[in-house]
Amino acid sequence: MENTPLSELIAIRRQKLQTLRHQGVDPFGAAFAVSGSVTEVAAAFQEASPVQVAGRITAYRDMGKSRFLDISDIGGRIQIYFNTKELDEATVAMAAQLDIGDFLGVEGAYFTTKSGEKSIRASKLVILSKSLRPLPDKWHGVQDAEICYRQRYLDLIANDSSRTIFKQRIAIVREIRRFLEARGFLEVETPMMQAIPGGAAAEPFKTHHNALGMDLFLRIAPELYLKRLLVAGFPKVFELNRNFRNEGVSRRHNPEFTMLEAYWAFADFKKMLELVEEMICSLAEHIGVGPIIEHRDDNGNVIRSINLERPWRRAAYRDLVETAVPGWFQLDLEAKRKKCGELKLDISHCEAEFEVTQHVFEKLVEEKLIDPCFVTHVPKELVPLAKLNGKDPASVDVYELIINGQEISPGYSELNDPDLQRERLEHQAGGEKQCLDHDFLEALEYGMPPAGGIGIGIDRLVMMLTGAASIRDVILFPHLKTK
Repeated sequence: MENTPLSELIAIRRQKLQTLRHQGVDPFGAAFAVSGSVTEVAAAFQEASPVQVAGRITAYRDMGKSRFLDISDIGGRIQIYFNTKELDEATVAMAAQLDIGDFLGVEGAYFTTKSGEKSIRASKLVILSKSLRPLPDKWHGVQDAEICYRQRYLDLIANDSSRTIFKQRIAIVREIRRFLEARGFLEVETPMMQAIPGGAAAEPFKTHHNALGMDLFLRIAPELYLKRLLVAGFPKVFELNRNFRNEGVSRRHNPEFTMLEAYWAFADFKKMLELVEEMICSLAEHIGVGPIIEHRDDNGNVIRSINLERPWRRAAYRDLVETAVPGWFQLDLEAKRKKCGELKLDISHCEAEFEVTQHVFEKLVEEKLIDPCFVTHVPKELVPLAKLNGKDPASVDVYELIINGQEISPGYSELNDPDLQRERLEHQAGGEKQCLDHDFLEALEYGMPPAGGIGIGIDRLVMMLTGAASIRDVILFPHLKTK
């Protein structure tokens, strides 16, 4: 059937659908009691014990009266054996209409084949859903990236590597919760629709609530609501949340993304730094990678190795920039612009001096930091929600964790001075007071304890830990242009 046109394959399957109906069989059957998932059933193997399982047929070997099937789900597979002599005529007739891709319910008993494979000897077969389209070839999988992203279900059926990544992602998120809860952090939920989008500098998505008669924004960050909870007396809080930013799409950016934010009363950025280092190493160990993580190309060649062995490097932002461009901070703005021209750096989008320096940092420092590095004490203009450094008021007590050339996590000593916070947010908003979250600023006036806070981009973290090349490879249903 390899060279048969798709339209003919579909027509054959639809004919089998009609045949099943003529046989009095419902091709899209009812609920089927199972002993567990395919993975659980395979793990619980006990010779001769009765068992019931259901899953998708992913292999079918017809050896005359003896037939072998593979039943699979996202977790694994188990082999099914049946002999047409041992089943009633109606079941044998139904089995003749089965195709790879159909969902099948099986009742039988565990047994071991002559070749030593743990299997199930079927005494009853029930079709649960007829597949009307042929699945991708299991040997070649889904190679077209466009199909992988638009029809993720086919990608997950056909590609072991994709199943592995998403199972690792599930394990990572579960372990983050366990890790934080074990240290006394409480998981909370804050609004996804906000009257004032705050906590970051980003373009929001806008919507309108008819009943309230007001515009709302999908959140760009949960930060300002989580800090309200510090005011309320929560000592340690975290949220695993979806954020939305109406900005560019790239290998590292998706308009809808997952973020962890956590806040710890009476801590500072140094404590948060240690927490994040311990957490990420714990995650790597939990999913069975590291301390050396290898990123490979499509041919399996190692293109980059990331060393997660602790302790991780700490380096001041100013020192890193000065190392990349000696004498940088002795130059005035005009000289810095000229230097960027010599370095072939496009700074046409940069107006303020700190923006020029940040662009130099991103291109000449950040992109070259492969092993983990906590970049500390960044310019105050970049982080208006962090405390000023006591020794250098031009910088803030902040770290930015860079791994594999991209930011994985920022962490702050949070600003809790309400007057200074108002001043810095007004400066960021360009003096437009209607853009300020006045309720948040009022909350600060009731008193917020000194605190440390972190954010971790879960999608980028999963990319780093699994070696995925694009953010689309770690998001089940990434946003794409309409086909």
